[in-house]
Amino acid sequence: MKPSVSYLICATPRCGGYLLFEALENTGLAGIPGEYFWDDKEWSKKWGATDYTDFLNKVKEKSTTSNGVFGTKLMWGYFDRFISQVLQTPQFKDRSLSPYAVLTELFPNLNYIWIMRRDKVRQAVSLWKGLQTCIWWQRIGDPIPELDKEPEYNFKAIDYLIQEIIFHEAAWQKYFTRYNIIPFTVIYEDFVPYYEETALRILEWLKISYPEDLVFGERRLLKQADSVSEEWVQRYRDDKKEKESGLETYSPFSFSTWNFNTSVY
Repeated sequence: MKPSVSYLICATPRCGGYLLFEALENTGLAGIPGEYFWDDKEWSKKWGATDYTDFLNKVKEKSTTSNGVFGTKLMWGYFDRFISQVLQTPQFKDRSLSPYAVLTELFPNLNYIWIMRRDKVRQAVSLWKGLQTCIWWQRIGDPIPELDKEPEYNFKAIDYLIQEIIFHEAAWQKYFTRYNIIPFTVIYEDFVPYYEETALRILEWLKISYPEDLVFGERRLLKQADSVSEEWVQRYRDDKKEKESGLETYSPFSFSTWNFNTSVY
């Protein structure tokens, strides 16, 4: 089905995007949003896509509900790579188009949803744990993953990731400002206690009608933060305060010394 209404969830890593996916999908009316453009080669292989155009069509097919609503997600870390790949397809090749024009043509009646997290320390801690464990979400009933190695606290890494998150949010803001976009903004800390209410507000914003007695699907996502997360958050805050009060200088963090995939950037 060709979508009649589209939305793009604009995000940074570990800002609550997957929880927002679930809330919108659980309405049964707001598409079936996913994150396909980060690991597009793996999804193309899984779906048997013949080329990138076929992959894009399959993303729309998989993520559109029967009422014609389509939703997906983009993070700034791979925004440019995604746009460059789209521009190589026959529909867009040899045309001088802005990223905004590309997205507007690619996704019919496009709307933008921007999700952010106030507490950048907790966001960066979650990202640092995820980069080490490759555990990005867990659902009720999923097997408990076994780790070869317990994740390690690293002040420099968390500090670096905080700055990256801030930079990527600023890049989204610049994009919105440049193209006069007013996105529907979701703040993670406000969204969590108002899960269904937030999803319904988005339906209304998208002008999608829904019954007053709408029943949401089952919530299955589990909270990722644990006692280790809280320990690292406090440890980082203490370390940051100590370094700032002592005007201590420290070398920048380098991912090259760690063995994991940083393609999230």
